[in-house]
Amino acid sequence: MKPNRRTVLKQGIGLLAASAGAVHVSAAGQSKFPYEEYIKYDGLGLADLVKRGKVTARELLDTAIERIRAVNSKINAVVGDQEDQERLFDLARKEIKRGLPAGPFEGVPFLVKDLGFPMKGVPCRQGCKLYEDYVPESDGPVVRKFKKAGLVLFARTATPALGALPTTESILTGATSTPWDLDRNAGGSSGGTAAAVAAGIAPAGSGTDAGGSIRIPASCCGVFGLKPSRERVPFGLEMMGNLATIHALTRSVRDSAALLDAISYNVRGSTIEPPRNRQPFIVQMKEKPRRLKIALATDSALSDGVHQDCQEAARRAGRLCEQIGHHVEDVTSRYCGMLSWEELRDNWFIVAGAGGALTIDQRLKTLGRELQEDDIEPANRASYEQGKKSLATELARARQFLHDTALLLGEFHQEYDVLLTPTLGQPPVENGLLTAKQVNDDAQIQKFIDFNAFCILANATGQPAMSVPLFWTDDGLPIGVQFIGRYAEEATLFRLAAELEELCPWKDRWPKL
Repeated sequence: MKPNRRTVLKQGIGLLAASAGAVHVSAAGQSKFPYEEYIKYDGLGLADLVKRGKVTARELLDTAIERIRAVNSKINAVVGDQEDQERLFDLARKEIKRGLPAGPFEGVPFLVKDLGFPMKGVPCRQGCKLYEDYVPESDGPVVRKFKKAGLVLFARTATPALGALPTTESILTGATSTPWDLDRNAGGSSGGTAAAVAAGIAPAGSGTDAGGSIRIPASCCGVFGLKPSRERVPFGLEMMGNLATIHALTRSVRDSAALLDAISYNVRGSTIEPPRNRQPFIVQMKEKPRRLKIALATDSALSDGVHQDCQEAARRAGRLCEQIGHHVEDVTSRYCGMLSWEELRDNWFIVAGAGGALTIDQRLKTLGRELQEDDIEPANRASYEQGKKSLATELARARQFLHDTALLLGEFHQEYDVLLTPTLGQPPVENGLLTAKQVNDDAQIQKFIDFNAFCILANATGQPAMSVPLFWTDDGLPIGVQFIGRYAEEATLFRLAAELEELCPWKDRWPKL
């Protein structure tokens, strides 16, 4: 039976209505924040407790560390051996002792993806031996912004080699499982963060997204994940050919909005700069939503067959949108025929491959040596070699195609405010099915595309897109639905997500670990 908005409000299970928690005292007299209380709150809720003196940042950190020790052996979300992990725990304790900034997330434990987020003195291995000895000499700009927001960065999370897969599995760190089924993968490439958030280790953590790497694991793990507009959070023009961006995976919509407020910035001289916000996203999210015209597409011309559960999840999401007053039209046929999807796929691979090859070459230049056989995995090597072969004219042609696709979607969004699709073509896949151990032949590539049949469009065009955890299969597997908005209109997506979160809340759904 569909949830009734009045019943939801009566029961008070909205995220903003959590009651104040209690700090317990152990037999030894040491204060401790119970895990059962910890998971009642999102990040902003925990920060409010810290600001009001109901709990300390150290108590929250200790609870998060205890949760890692309880569940990480099952899901393999947090990377590093015990010594690595303890060293980072100690760094977090020292940050707290020095005093945290009074930011919106003051004292909140936060997870950091082990790719794209350099932290001073902390190994950043990026899922492969090529970076096994990489220890950054300074914090990256987004890491500094996380810290300025008051977040306590205390653990690094798993990623596939170089973040190049829609699953999180590597020779270096092994497979990361979704907490909902330990035989199935958390998705990638931000799967470590997604699995850890879903397992209650922390309310939020960082992610990157060049082809779905925030949205894919959000769907597989039943959490919220939004990919911002291109350059909303600068990531370097050539990082994955300007396909990639940075943000977070969260339990709540409002945490995602507040985090994007905290890390968004502009780089002087950048050739791409989204329009500045008239107000913070966290403020715009609370505004009365206007009625939207939503285009629904349940199939993909890229896939050999979208799973019926994923299609049904998108249809049900459309009905939920209608229930709260939005207009939804099924445009599946138009969507599948609106462009040459094979050309989109091929040109995305050309641009991503060239960007990835540049990243590897920069690392090899720093090391002063050639690429060795075990530096990266077979699929990474195949992509690297193909990227190195790309002619300037091929790359220019590929970029032009992606630009033309963005213009085409711009026209589409003159008619529709939002595009609704399944996030993925399949539910979470079994561990070992999609890895970088296999060379990228056509059959293997098609397996990846069948799984990730909907996400790359928004990376190609630079539009914001989110995966919302609205549905679970009869077997208990989460199925996310994707909403793509106009360029630079993240606020529209946040408002819509907040409506859906109120109507069909997921905050009290936890996997049994």
